[in-house]
Amino acid sequence: MASPRSSGQPGPPPPPPPPPARLLLLLLLPLLLLLAPGAWGWARGAPRPPPSSPPLSIMGLMPLTKEVAKGSIGRGVLPAVELAIEQIRNESLLRPYFLDLRLYDTECDNAKGLKAFYDAIKYGPNHLMVFGGVCPSVTSIIAESLQGWNLVQLSFAATTPVLADKKKYPYFFRTVPSDNAVNPAILKLLKHYQWKRVGTLTQDVQRFSEVRNDLTGVLYGEDIEISDTESFSNDPCTSVKKLKGNDVRIILGQFDQNMAAKVFCCAYEENMYGSKYQWIIPGWYEPSWWEQVHVEANSSRCLRKNLLAAMEGYIGVDFEPLSSKQIKTISGKTPQQYEREYNNKRSGVGPSKFHGYAYDGIWVIAKTLQRAMETLHASSRHQRIQDFNYTDHTLGRIILNAMNETNFFGVTGQVVFRNGERMGTIKFTQFQGSEPPKDKTIILEQLRKISLPLYSILSALTILGMIMASAFLFFNIKNRNQKLIKMSSPYMNNLIILGGMLSYASIFLFGLDGSFVSEKTFETLCTVRTWILTVGYTTAFGAMFAKTWRVHAIFKNVKMKKKIIKDQKLLVIVGGMLLIDLCILICWQAVDPLRRTVEKYSMEPDPAGRDISIRPLLEHCENTHMTIWLGIVYAYKGLLMLFGCFLAWETRNVSIPALNDSKYIGMSVYNVGIMCIIGAAVSFLTRDQPNVQFCIVALVIIFCSTITLCLVFVPKLITLRTNPDAATQNRRFQFTQNQKKEDSKTSTSVTSVNQASTSRLEGLQSENHRLRMKITELDKDLEEVTMQLQDTPEKTTYIKQNHYQELNDILNLGNYTESTDGGKAILKNHLDQNPQLQWNTTEPSRTCKDPTEDINSPEHIQRRLSLQLPILHHAYLPSIGGVDASCVSPCVSPTASPRHRHVPPSFRVMVSGL
Repeated sequence: MASPRSSGQPGPPPPPPPPPARLLLLLLLPLLLLLAPGAWGWARGAPRPPPSSPPLSIMGLMPLTKEVAKGSIGRGVLPAVELAIEQIRNESLLRPYFLDLRLYDTECDNAKGLKAFYDAIKYGPNHLMVFGGVCPSVTSIIAESLQGWNLVQLSFAATTPVLADKKKYPYFFRTVPSDNAVNPAILKLLKHYQWKRVGTLTQDVQRFSEVRNDLTGVLYGEDIEISDTESFSNDPCTSVKKLKGNDVRIILGQFDQNMAAKVFCCAYEENMYGSKYQWIIPGWYEPSWWEQVHVEANSSRCLRKNLLAAMEGYIGVDFEPLSSKQIKTISGKTPQQYEREYNNKRSGVGPSKFHGYAYDGIWVIAKTLQRAMETLHASSRHQRIQDFNYTDHTLGRIILNAMNETNFFGVTGQVVFRNGERMGTIKFTQFQGSEPPKDKTIILEQLRKISLPLYSILSALTILGMIMASAFLFFNIKNRNQKLIKMSSPYMNNLIILGGMLSYASIFLFGLDGSFVSEKTFETLCTVRTWILTVGYTTAFGAMFAKTWRVHAIFKNVKMKKKIIKDQKLLVIVGGMLLIDLCILICWQAVDPLRRTVEKYSMEPDPAGRDISIRPLLEHCENTHMTIWLGIVYAYKGLLMLFGCFLAWETRNVSIPALNDSKYIGMSVYNVGIMCIIGAAVSFLTRDQPNVQFCIVALVIIFCSTITLCLVFVPKLITLRTNPDAATQNRRFQFTQNQKKEDSKTSTSVTSVNQASTSRLEGLQSENHRLRMKITELDKDLEEVTMQLQDTPEKTTYIKQNHYQELNDILNLGNYTESTDGGKAILKNHLDQNPQLQWNTTEPSRTCKDPTEDINSPEHIQRRLSLQLPILHHAYLPSIGGVDASCVSPCVSPTASPRHRHVPPSFRVMVSGL
């Protein structure tokens, strides 16, 4: 080997020549070096080389003694190193040289490690490279001085990120990935599970602080927020509490296994474990590390089972010790084959997870030296590899460049360096299986929608109601010419059915929300369902209101003269109501249309127990001035409803053949009014519960529509199927009897007021009875007039003035006899005469009637009885203080004789078929 001076480079001074007295000591020096604690040499190294092959010395620096915790790493990798050297020799990769690995124990101590390094340089052969470096502090000190010795160092276990600084450590390489190499892998893990909010918990040690700082740089600009950064020295509980206070769910921890036990005990006390949290910590801890650590007194409450519960689901991040690929490596063996050979060779020595990296490291050194020899052989310097010395910068640079060009597949994967760093494979291991948690409280916006079963049930009821309404419509149209149906205004009945069907149809639209239709369609439905329900309500309720108003107008207005209210007038009333509705709705749509709005409610826990919070959303149909428009509609409908209820109450006792359903219409008006008030109030109170609100609205509409249609049509259907004529007559008779009862009550009341006129009233009542008997002789003529008026309601016949005036005087006299105005009764002489009534008619059928027809037949007697009594009843009621009988009367001819006009008052009689 050339001396330092032969290369022309300055170097360390050679040792002084030994004196003769020390000759024996120099002879024993090799033996002392072998036994020295800093140099193991071939005593614990690779197999002895053949004596004829020149060695290529490699300096091995690692802890080996049992007194040091990391000494197990050095002892654990030696079997792998021996395997690699044997296979390289068998491959003749460095022929004619062989690797001469000399091991030096650093004991993980800076002073001892540095002394071992200088002893190897001073007393050992010229080492071409340095293999090893386990303890970060020792490795960093030696690696920083390598450039001065032109030595390239290759480590298989130093993972500290500090050594990645190529300006400070340009000659340092490692086959094991650094601790920073896990950060890109952590970034991919966070992106895979879409975690965008994390926190860090770091032990105050340079190794972990470097990893955290590098992680911050990796996450910067990746749309991942580090919401909290905590560090601790001895007690991590305070930092753990701060993480919980900031709602950090994903915790990236950097601490050793001793501190890991304390951290998880604090997490258990703070309930920061389970499916809601995810701890990501280093994965290079020893197997079953939780059983080897000691929990200090301040965490004595954390039992082993508590520690295991808090550790549930944590993810450890570490490099992969051996490749899982089943392909041949540079040695010609698969990683699995190598592992079996390594386990066989250990022979009682504990395994080390770095053995694969040490095995690949020996192959890296062999390939580097082979490439360096090829470079020297190709150069014109004719320099040999064994001529290397610590001052030979040229050969040192050749070896450095050859190391950077390393690229092969080893047992730990693809071996390649980028700025001296190994790009290895990172693995994630989970302590227990569990699903990925969320990085924060996930707020799931959930639209409150109408239940499909509820919508189906109410839709089925609605369809049944529409079928019933269709059946009533068919019944009404088919029997429109029947006297019973014709007298109840079939056209108005059709409007009631139409309004009910529109109200039914609105139920389908009220049940369609965002779960069934799109947002744009829902906004359209807001307007459509409002129009349909409004028009349907007005059509049905307006028809009932018009019919009730007709009854009230005829029987409650005592000053009314001739009163014929036809269906055309009722249709005009309903049309007017609809016109008002349309004006309101058109203005509403043009000025402030309904829009889809979404109301957000307070967050609720997930009923399924998942780690999410649910924020309920509810769709509404609203506009800017919703209160004003609803106030206008409610005020208008409310006034109509109140007026309808008033009319229904006023006509509650009316039951006549021409209006035989007035009582049921009144009941319907009451039901609609009450149910609408209740439904509107309850619907407003339950606006945040769409299922309840829809159920109430639908049931109110179904009930109101169904009860209205049934009250209007079921009695008609029953009567028409049984005995329509008898039913009509009985109801006429019932009305007459009710009026008689009222007359009796009224007469009794009046008699009590005038006690002095009792005797005279008795006489007048006798005379009244005689006159009534005489009036009955006019039954035939009254029968004919009544039948003509009922058959031709459009045409009103008039009584001749002279004969009708005589009949009117007779009725006035009959009523006057029961009055209480002082008892002066003036009887007309002509009342004793038998008036001959003459009738004008335009109906030919009546003029051609058979004169021999029996007017005393049972049919004529019953008909006269049903018609005569009401007429006479209304004729005499005014005279005794009762109701004016002006509900039906023909008009008096303008040519009436003045002689008859002075008779007070004049009561006229008319029967109108409505």
